[in-house]
Amino acid sequence: MMKRSSIAMRMKTLKRSLQILTVAALALSMAPTHLPAAPKGTQTQHLLYVANPGTRNYVEYGGVGISVFDIDNGYKFVRRIPTWTVPAGKEPENVKGIAASAKTGRVFITSLNHMIAIDAVSGKKIWDKTYEGGCDRMAIAPDGKTLYVPQLEGPNWHVVNAANGNVIATVETKSGSHNTIWSNDGAHVYLAGLKSPLLSVADPTTNKVAMTVGPFANSIRPFTVNGSASLVFVNVNGLLGFEVGDLKTGKKLYRVEVTGYQTGKVKRHGCPSHGIAFTPDEKELWVADCANSAIHVFDSTVMPPKQMQSIQARDCVGWLSSSLDGRFIYSSTGEIFDQATKKLVKALEDEQGHQVQSEKIVELEITNGKVTRAGNQFGVGQKQ
Repeated sequence: MMKRSSIAMRMKTLKRSLQILTVAALALSMAPTHLPAAPKGTQTQHLLYVANPGTRNYVEYGGVGISVFDIDNGYKFVRRIPTWTVPAGKEPENVKGIAASAKTGRVFITSLNHMIAIDAVSGKKIWDKTYEGGCDRMAIAPDGKTLYVPQLEGPNWHVVNAANGNVIATVETKSGSHNTIWSNDGAHVYLAGLKSPLLSVADPTTNKVAMTVGPFANSIRPFTVNGSASLVFVNVNGLLGFEVGDLKTGKKLYRVEVTGYQTGKVKRHGCPSHGIAFTPDEKELWVADCANSAIHVFDSTVMPPKQMQSIQARDCVGWLSSSLDGRFIYSSTGEIFDQATKKLVKALEDEQGHQVQSEKIVELEITNGKVTRAGNQFGVGQKQ
């Protein structure tokens, strides 16, 4: 018969071994990982990259990091890419923006103070920088070489070398720098501040403001532009709906109010509509409604756009964007809607089965291990 001391020793060794295995497994789960191999015979994957915490700093809606979902497999959770480590006893920083480049295969994430560059396929961190005045929702040039990064509601935008994160210039607007769109042709960068009713238009060859559009009725919040860079559609404080501006003349054209719904008290952002997105063909414009947890769909083939129907969401809608092929609309509530039927397709869940919500979402197409197409967080139109 085995002695008690011997049994105790073996139990102690077994317990220690289990602890080591647990720590090792946890470490592996947090390490940068390559994408799983595409199914046999398949060369292309369509993946949704969701940065968290992307609704304020609420970790209950997806934790911390980039959650990747397989669009072609029913938006199944694929993996988690680490971003920033949160020190014990501290709260994570809000994620403020996401951008990606098919030219370089990189995904960029901003938080309140940082911007990080990550290889989209390997998950490897390339660089991590802090910036004077903090960071907000940025945009990347079509060639993938340069980023315009707003300070956190400050006076300036930093012009950043995307290869290394270094600041190469500064553009001053004194508008409360907040949201940024780079035109599809690369010729203009649109700069919207929380403290101004004017949209600034910068020339990226000089890094100077070339013109302004507006004034709109109030400070500009989320906005989008059409593919030909002739029109801008802006949410503004105090409006359930949007306004339209002419990017050529700089004049405000229309004010469009949602009908059949009351403005009501909003859960966050302080404005009724905080989210607006084109379908890529620019036939429809989808508009967020936080107070009523709804999305309002407009016919944008006519001007001003005409309200068509409304869709109920599961929570305050604080951002909207479109899939690359235009078949789906992504809501910050983590809900995926079919563009044609306006029906719910999927509600995102993470690896633990928890509800995922985020206002920072971008779609990537990956072919033979390389990023071949990258979506846009702003729902910019693609019609030329």
